[in-house]
Amino acid sequence: MELAHSLLLNEEAYNQLGEVQKAEFIFDWLRYLEKLLLATSRSDVREKQKTLVEQLLSLLNSSPGPPTRKLLAKNLAILYSIGDTFSVYETIDKCNDLIRSKDDSPSYLPTKLAAVVCLGSLYKKLGRILGNTFTDTVGNILKAMKSAESQGRYEIMLSLQNILSGLGAAATPCHRDVYKAARSCLTDRSMAVRCAAAKCLLELQNEAIFMWSTDLDSVATLCFKSFEGSNYDVRISVSKLLGTVLAKAIISKHPGAAASRQSVRRVSLEEVLELLGTGFLRGSSGFLRASGDMLKGTSSVSRDVRVGVTQAYVVFVSTLGGAWLEKNFAAFLSHTLSLVSQSHPKATQTQIDAVCSRRCVSFILRATVGGLLGEKAQIAAAKDICQAIWKLKKVMDAVMSDGNLETRLGSADVAASQHMLVCALQELGNLIHSLGTTAAPLLQDSSAGVLDNIISVTLHPSISVRLAAAWCLHCIAVALPSYLTPLLDRCLERLTVLKSSPEAVTGFSFAVAALLGAVKHCPLGIPHGKGKIIMTLAEDLLCSAAQNSRLSNQRTQAGWLLIAALMTLGPAFVSHHLARVLLLWKCVFPVSPKDLETEKSRGDSFTWQVTLEGRAGALCAIKSFVSHCGDLLTEEVIQHLLPPLPCAVDLLTLLSSILKTYGSPLKTSSVVYRQRLYELLILLPPETYEGYLCAVLRELAADLTAPDIQVAASAFLLPRLCHQDDLLILSPLLQDTDHRFIEEQLLLGNGIACGSLEYDPYSVYKKDVEGDSVPKPLPPTLSVISSAVKLFGVVCAHVGEAQRLLILEQLLDSIKHTKGARQQVVQLHVVSSVSSFLKYVAGSKGHLGPEEMRRPVLALVMGALESPSPLLRCAAAEAWARLAQVVDDGAFTAALAQVSFDKLKSARDAVTRTGHSLALGSLHRYLGGISSSQHLNSCVGILYTLSQDSTSPDVQTWALHSLSLIIDSAGPLYYTHAEPTLSLIIMLLLNVPPTHAEVHQSLGRCLNALITTLGPELQGNSTSVSTLRTSCLLGCAVMQDNPDCLVQAQAISCLQQLHMFAPRHVNLSSLVSCLCVNLCSPYLLLRRAVLACLRQLVQREAAEVSEHAVMLAKDSREELTPDANIREVGLEGALLTLLDKETDGRLCHDIKETLNHMLTSMAVDKLSFWLKLCKDVLAASADFTTVTCVDTMQEEEGDKVDDASVLTIRNDGRPHPSTNPRWATRVFAAECVCRIINQCENAHSAHFDIALAQEMKKRDSRNDFLVLHLADLIRMAFMAATDHSDQLRLSGLETLLVVIRRFATIPEPEFPGHVILEQYQANVGAALRPAFTSETPPDVTAKACQVCSAWISSGVVSDLNDLRRVHQLLVASLTKIQVGKEALSHLYNESASTMEILAVLKAWAEVYIIAVERHKNHKQPLKTTCSEESVGNRSISSDGLLDLVHADLGTLSRLWLAALQDFALLTLPSEFASQLPVEGGAFYTAETSENAKSHYYNSWAFILHATALWLTSTGFVAADPDEGASNLSRPVTPTSMCQGSSSGAPVKSPEDVYTERFHLILGISVEFLCSLRSDATMESITACLHALQALLDVPWPRSKIGSDQDLGIELLNVLHRVILTRESPSIQLASLEVVRQIICAAQEHVKEKRRSAEVDDGAAEKETLPEFGEGKDTGGLVPGKSLVFATLELCVCILVRQLPELNPKLTGSPGVKATKPQMLSEDGSRLVSAALVTLSELPAVCSPEGSISILPTILYLTIGVLRETAVKLPGGQLSSTVAASLQALKGILSSPMARAEKSHTAWTDLLRSALTTVLDCWDPAGTHQELDEVSLLTAITVFTLSTSPEVTTIPCLQKRCIEKFKATLEIKDPMVQIKTYQLLLSIFQYPNPAVSYPYIYSLVSSIVEKLQEIDKRKPEDTTELQIFQEGIKVLEALVAIAEEQHRSQLVACLLPILISFLLDENALGSATSIMRNLHDFALQNLMQIGPQYSSVFKSVMASSPALKARLEAAIKGNQESVKLKIPTSKHTKNSGKNSSIQLKTNFL
Repeated sequence: MELAHSLLLNEEAYNQLGEVQKAEFIFDWLRYLEKLLLATSRSDVREKQKTLVEQLLSLLNSSPGPPTRKLLAKNLAILYSIGDTFSVYETIDKCNDLIRSKDDSPSYLPTKLAAVVCLGSLYKKLGRILGNTFTDTVGNILKAMKSAESQGRYEIMLSLQNILSGLGAAATPCHRDVYKAARSCLTDRSMAVRCAAAKCLLELQNEAIFMWSTDLDSVATLCFKSFEGSNYDVRISVSKLLGTVLAKAIISKHPGAAASRQSVRRVSLEEVLELLGTGFLRGSSGFLRASGDMLKGTSSVSRDVRVGVTQAYVVFVSTLGGAWLEKNFAAFLSHTLSLVSQSHPKATQTQIDAVCSRRCVSFILRATVGGLLGEKAQIAAAKDICQAIWKLKKVMDAVMSDGNLETRLGSADVAASQHMLVCALQELGNLIHSLGTTAAPLLQDSSAGVLDNIISVTLHPSISVRLAAAWCLHCIAVALPSYLTPLLDRCLERLTVLKSSPEAVTGFSFAVAALLGAVKHCPLGIPHGKGKIIMTLAEDLLCSAAQNSRLSNQRTQAGWLLIAALMTLGPAFVSHHLARVLLLWKCVFPVSPKDLETEKSRGDSFTWQVTLEGRAGALCAIKSFVSHCGDLLTEEVIQHLLPPLPCAVDLLTLLSSILKTYGSPLKTSSVVYRQRLYELLILLPPETYEGYLCAVLRELAADLTAPDIQVAASAFLLPRLCHQDDLLILSPLLQDTDHRFIEEQLLLGNGIACGSLEYDPYSVYKKDVEGDSVPKPLPPTLSVISSAVKLFGVVCAHVGEAQRLLILEQLLDSIKHTKGARQQVVQLHVVSSVSSFLKYVAGSKGHLGPEEMRRPVLALVMGALESPSPLLRCAAAEAWARLAQVVDDGAFTAALAQVSFDKLKSARDAVTRTGHSLALGSLHRYLGGISSSQHLNSCVGILYTLSQDSTSPDVQTWALHSLSLIIDSAGPLYYTHAEPTLSLIIMLLLNVPPTHAEVHQSLGRCLNALITTLGPELQGNSTSVSTLRTSCLLGCAVMQDNPDCLVQAQAISCLQQLHMFAPRHVNLSSLVSCLCVNLCSPYLLLRRAVLACLRQLVQREAAEVSEHAVMLAKDSREELTPDANIREVGLEGALLTLLDKETDGRLCHDIKETLNHMLTSMAVDKLSFWLKLCKDVLAASADFTTVTCVDTMQEEEGDKVDDASVLTIRNDGRPHPSTNPRWATRVFAAECVCRIINQCENAHSAHFDIALAQEMKKRDSRNDFLVLHLADLIRMAFMAATDHSDQLRLSGLETLLVVIRRFATIPEPEFPGHVILEQYQANVGAALRPAFTSETPPDVTAKACQVCSAWISSGVVSDLNDLRRVHQLLVASLTKIQVGKEALSHLYNESASTMEILAVLKAWAEVYIIAVERHKNHKQPLKTTCSEESVGNRSISSDGLLDLVHADLGTLSRLWLAALQDFALLTLPSEFASQLPVEGGAFYTAETSENAKSHYYNSWAFILHATALWLTSTGFVAADPDEGASNLSRPVTPTSMCQGSSSGAPVKSPEDVYTERFHLILGISVEFLCSLRSDATMESITACLHALQALLDVPWPRSKIGSDQDLGIELLNVLHRVILTRESPSIQLASLEVVRQIICAAQEHVKEKRRSAEVDDGAAEKETLPEFGEGKDTGGLVPGKSLVFATLELCVCILVRQLPELNPKLTGSPGVKATKPQMLSEDGSRLVSAALVTLSELPAVCSPEGSISILPTILYLTIGVLRETAVKLPGGQLSSTVAASLQALKGILSSPMARAEKSHTAWTDLLRSALTTVLDCWDPAGTHQELDEVSLLTAITVFTLSTSPEVTTIPCLQKRCIEKFKATLEIKDPMVQIKTYQLLLSIFQYPNPAVSYPYIYSLVSSIVEKLQEIDKRKPEDTTELQIFQEGIKVLEALVAIAEEQHRSQLVACLLPILISFLLDENALGSATSIMRNLHDFALQNLMQIGPQYSSVFKSVMASSPALKARLEAAIKGNQESVKLKIPTSKHTKNSGKNSSIQLKTNFL
């Protein structure tokens, strides 16, 4: 293929290729040429132009395929536009000649078509340059069209479109001719030609004024004709044409010239709407009714025309835009509603017609009002709709109130207004539903009276209107949950009052049911008591039904409807009423078959109607129960459910005879009864109705084979039985589109009604399957079949085999015995049920049964495989494969495949060939991979042949689809076929005409499957792989150019696969440009493909994708897509806009994911851009009020400008101002802001440091940091938090919370001591205040409480007065909740008030915790460094905050304890349920305990911590602050808590109260910590551990724990578990702290016991004292019973986790192993240190014997840590772990146990061993240089100094210790020497001579030598100076210790050394600073030694005159230098110096 990449065609290479490759080669060359021409310079092109033109024209004759001719034409045009144009006329003539040619053979056709395409392309590109040639060309083309076939007509239309677009107004002379030609094509029998003609006319209307003036009517009529028999694409194209032309007619400004030539009249809106209305109501027949309708006898408009016109309405309004719609909404609304009014009976003459017309009207309103208007305009529109409803109702009332029966035009009028009302109500519901809580102003506006209107319509005589009103109320309740309970109350009240009006009973029962259906969408729920009211009312209705025959039916229906709807509330509501429901269920059916017989003989038509209604209702209620309350379905309940079932089935069998007796009145009721019973049986497990399976099966068979339906409506039955992928290809109508709502009716076919609410009132409480529009149940006749089919599958699989065979035979016969249309219906039903049966058996891994069972099934499926209905063939192919799967026998599968092979070889008709080719594919899908490869070969061979059958596109489509299934399932087995298949695909792609889009779609599927199969292989570099890859890319390129959108979608998903497997080979920029262009395509599936692909691309390379998109937008001349403005807002902004418009759930999800990925990878780098995007979206929230409010707060930022822009967004001068983003998009934007902040956290630290950020911004202005945008962040959070929409308020508060948490600590550089958030305190207050108003929902208030506590505890505001604003909000809410659970709002479920109360308590708890912490920190002495004023500032708030809380602490502590007690009760295991209080807890009711649990889980931890702190602060000894003086209206806490003990319970002693509280806190903590749920947050665990710490801070709880050993052990085990399961260092540290406190408690306890024993037994002998502490007299520790053992386990766990080398199992031996010491992380070091501290405390808890048994372990671990972490650090420091281990050693060694008589000897032995271990660390094996000598020496010193002398004085050990010191003194490292001297100093000074003397004898001499050495070579630096100083200190100490007689010798050693460092006055001046320091030091020491040992001093001086002279010189020099330095200094100083010096001189 590389050979194809040249400017001129490489003809040598070309001629060597085969036919298929030639086409590929040419296509590739043309693709390359297009890019190359644009990049080549003009002169180069001109050089080669002649040859190129010849080559291109010669290709015209080589019959190029469709994609090739398109590219060829494009290249020619580009070539002429860049190069010279003089030969262009020849080219045009040549093309015209080719078109004129008389050759009509098929082989010449491609050449002709190519010529047509070339002409179009040339004119489009060159336009007016081509002068006047166009008249001939157009004439020629139009002439050719007369004889052209469909492909020709198609290309000619597109070519004319191009010519018109290139010439513009210059083409006026031919406009009429083109118009005529296009008119005929618009009603062409080929759909593709119709589409092309519509495009051509759309281009024409730009210039041809007559189209939207004089010929407007005929254009409209023409379009209506075009809709007849159209497909979806035609409807899209033609409706676009019609809508655009009509819109043009209204807005056109006629140019003056035109006006002078012809008087063009303006067309009014009324006329245009009238025109559209004509199409809607009369269709295309116009005035001469010569259409086929007349002959059929029906005169209703065909559905496709109506659907087409509906789409045209939408295009018309969209073209005029939202602003226009706002102005003209009233007129538009009245027109649209009038389409279904009585003035046009045609549209609604039958129920079926009416339902379809209503759907169309609803669609028009939804698409225009819902899609084009902003939220404010939508509210205005809703008011208009309300007005319309009110008017209709007035008319209705007038008719109804007219008592004169003569004038009761009643029925007609009722019928007339009903459809208008239904449409208006549904749109009103949808509008409010989409507005969500932003619709609140609409409902509060009393002038609109929305609710009154809707509720009054609930009494309308028509059932459809009543249902629509109920649904509208449902929508209001979902949108505004606060209205749910009031509406429910209102409807229940009306229902009770108007019990005697039939309309009211049904109307209000519908309304109540619909409202109950809304509860599951409202998380806050409804009060629990409502269930009881509804249940009572339902019972009442059912019981009173018999009293009044006029109301029997209605009351029965209403009663059961209410019960069925109640069931949807779930187990919590239903469990209380279950017994009553089961009783009613039992009573509704007769007890025995005998009673049923008597019923049958006694009843009449009316009673049967009521009975059937009641029983159907009961079945429905039980079905609702089974599906919504699965948890309640216990064995016992099922036993109660079953008894009525046999009777229900018996009644089913009697129905036909009852119908015969009473005739048609019972028809509907009996069908409904059947359907309800079937539905219930489907839900129940088949075992429950085993006994009557056969009876049910017989009834089902009868239903299926003798249906009431006259038309085969396959579309409602088969789709669920076919495979999703097959449907997409084989039934274009089933594809998801934006018009699905109206397209559905075409799918079902003309005689069948589409779904509507009135067909099944019980669906009013169900959630609609497709999103949130009205439920659309099908008519009972259809739905009963659909249920029967489903149930048949289940029942047939469970009956006996004989029975099964019988039924299958029966079904087969029933098909044979019917004829014609009837046969199709029966076949459809039978095949569906058999498919359903096979699907069920395959799904439950069952078996078909004996062999004879296969025959009837096979015959059934085989017949369907050759049915004319494509859907049936599809389902049959699926069943065919399922059959093979169920039989599961290789031979059978092979036989099936063989049958298909034979059929395919012999059959010539398309039907058989399509059916069997799909059957082969399905076989592979279910049994793929297993089938032998020979099987695969023959399959592939046959499908290859079929896919090239160009006579039948259908066969090609199905065969290729089947091939794609085989490729998918064969996997790697397919590799051998990959190349031939790929070349087949490419060949077909290049040759199949574009008019056969379905073939191209199948080709796309094949290519996709092939790419998936090849997978990562595609990355390879071998020739074969690269050929495959090139072909794949080529295939994608062809598909991308295909005019069909679904093929383009396939291309995109193929490229997406390629990008996944071989990313380097996919050209990202062209892919992204393709995606951007299609971002707003009218085709849903294409948009989905685009977003799925984008989502994948941005995961890997978001930045590149974004850049490509912007580049492309800037380069393209024309706007890419009118809707997405990528040029200005980038791809991200375009996606946000799209998110706002999209309604498809999957698409919205993909958009959000894509944006999230882009944000994650790019937000930090493009910070301003992202924040601006979010801000622009959120700015829509800024109403005038909120904007001004923000303004007054922030004058300094110059934000005024911004606000102006916020308010003028609307009028931005564009003709279609974009609507403000909806609330859902704003919520997403607020979430994005939070994500951006989180992203910045992981980026540069400057994002949260304003000083650094400003500095870096100065350095490079491109730098951008989050902290610089703080004002924007606050403003966005503020706008969101004060919006109308509750969801947005929640997001806004969350954003505010994140901002406070992240920015609270950042200091303000300009005002030291302040933080940057301080200036925004007014905004924060203003954002929070609205959340505490009374009408705010509890979830918003709860969130706001969280923000309040974060703000108060963040410490941003230091001034208490400023804090009070926010504090006041919390105080107010505290007052509100004190009343307890009763008094809070009755609008929501009780658990909502629980949530609010707990949120308030948690907020207070957080504030209190922080206040106490600050208070604690301030009590500790401040370090000197913190002397800034900030400390001063904050210190006010530290105590102040505590004071703020103090005022309410009394109340709070009570409420906190009550909440904790509730939590403790709720967390009890279910077996204790019976012990729980009946009325619930303090803050929850017993019924809502399940819902309440989650709220308690969210808040208990902080409340626990706060309570523990409060108890600690009272020290467990103070009485409660408000004891007895409880001024609450009722005790908040249960009396057990001993408050308000008015109930006369015995008052507990304070001790008991404290014990209870202590155990409450401890119990909750242990329960939580010992079984941590996976969702337990780190915060909860930390809070819980802190609470325990606080508890153990005070003596009383410590004594509790200390005295109860089991409790301590339990706690330790729990903490051990926490440490094992949670990796977080902070949690482990907190746990260790608690462990330490427990050990302290135990120590205190042991000490106390010892003390009291000593006091008691003071007189007795010491020996008899019992041993306290663990280990008693034996020293044994029992695991599980020993506190010490538990602690050891825990500490070992921590130590081994950090230092695995400590584990002897791991290192292989308990001995010391030489490993390299290591530094631990900071956290690790902390943990190890904490563990060591705990270990060192343990001996004190033990008895002497006990201490002996744990000592080895403790020493091993401590020394182990020392050994493993003794790393050399610079400056001779000790690492923190070493320091901790030395500290621990010291603690252990100095333990009193070492001295205690019982343990003394053992300890001494053990400590000696430990010292030996330390000494052994100095292993000569070479670890010497690794370990830090200082650490080890320090350890030895600790041993020497802290143990009793007998440990270290045994000669062998002492000798080794001294050796170590000697060796260390020799080390060159100065720091080591300094430390050694310091350690020796401490040993030398040890009071016991036995210890210190040996060291002195061994080491002094070497020290003296060292010092003399220094004397010889003068010290160079400070360290040497230090060494000298330390050495001197040691000697001086020795002098002090020495006995009198030896002292003189020592002083004599010391003096010369000191004197040798003195300098005389000359030397002093020139000495280095080090020498001078040395001089000073020596002099000072001499001055001290002199007077102390005067005699020695004198004798030494006397004996050595040299020394004396030197000393005197030095002193003199010193005096001189002092004088020099301080000539003017204060006298006192001099005198001081002098006097001291005199002293010394005298002393000499």
